[in-house]
Amino acid sequence: MDPDVPARTLEEALNDIESAGSPADLEDIRIKYLGRKGLISRHLSEMGSLSPEARPKMGKLLNETKGKIAAALAGKLEAAGSSGPVLPALDVTMPGRKPALGAIHPITRAMDEISDIFAGLGFTAAEGPEAELEHYNFEALNMPVDHPARDAFDTLFLESGALMRSHTSTVQIRYMEQHQPPVRIIAPGRVYRHETVDASHHYMFNQIEGLAVDEDITFADLKAVLLHFAHRYFGPEVNMRFRPSFFPFTEPSAEVDISCVICGGEGCSVCSRTGWLEIMGCGMVDVDVLQAVNYDPESCTGFAFGMGVERVAMLKHGIGDIRMFTENDIRFLGQLR
Repeated sequence: MDPDVPARTLEEALNDIESAGSPADLEDIRIKYLGRKGLISRHLSEMGSLSPEARPKMGKLLNETKGKIAAALAGKLEAAGSSGPVLPALDVTMPGRKPALGAIHPITRAMDEISDIFAGLGFTAAEGPEAELEHYNFEALNMPVDHPARDAFDTLFLESGALMRSHTSTVQIRYMEQHQPPVRIIAPGRVYRHETVDASHHYMFNQIEGLAVDEDITFADLKAVLLHFAHRYFGPEVNMRFRPSFFPFTEPSAEVDISCVICGGEGCSVCSRTGWLEIMGCGMVDVDVLQAVNYDPESCTGFAFGMGVERVAMLKHGIGDIRMFTENDIRFLGQLR
């Protein structure tokens, strides 16, 4: 081994330390010279080629070199810590990057907005389990076993015999079992159906259903409530119409349409040239449903309605595919702030 190795190694290390631009550079230098596989360790392992008389002297020189390099590194690090980075880590004159802001999910936003509208009309929110019993999902809603209306729900059953609720009408039954009229509630939440996922269908979606039961409630009250909702949510310029329909738990029943929010009722591809868009179903609570929860149909009447939150949100914001709500594309999720 060349006897000048310690001096040359020290000189190279000091030059490297002097030119270091950041603490990270100093760490790289420490590893290069003082690490387990660094230059000092390598030179110490080569001392076997020296004579027995030269080894102690070379060992002493290498250890002294190691100490001087360590001291120089510590001094440079201390200087960096007391006076800032050795070299500027960033240009403070450049405009900073704004941190990305989160956003409320569009469906959560829609549910909150719809709930606020009905809260202003005196409706309170009620909740119930998503894994339900057939009694609450069907039988108490005037759909006994083998009723053909059950086929429309494409129900997901569990091994326990329960099922994933196919509508939030189950919450209405549970609430009426525990409360006497007057009742004014909305039931927001997830529902599940065995649907093929496409642009307008999903196996899991959100509903908000409403229920009012009291003395002398009429279909006119239902129309007034839903018209108020439509004007608040879609705008005061929309028109509304009711079309006769059938639901086993309401009688009479109706489908509710609003004038197309895209073309203003003139007719376009979104509304199939009709000028109208369907937004929900509704009706007067069937006498059999009132009797199932021990209400007296002679002393009270009620109305109910239900809407798919994704559907009304898609109509309001012009969204063409329901799958966009669940694909977690932050470009889509953040644009409705």
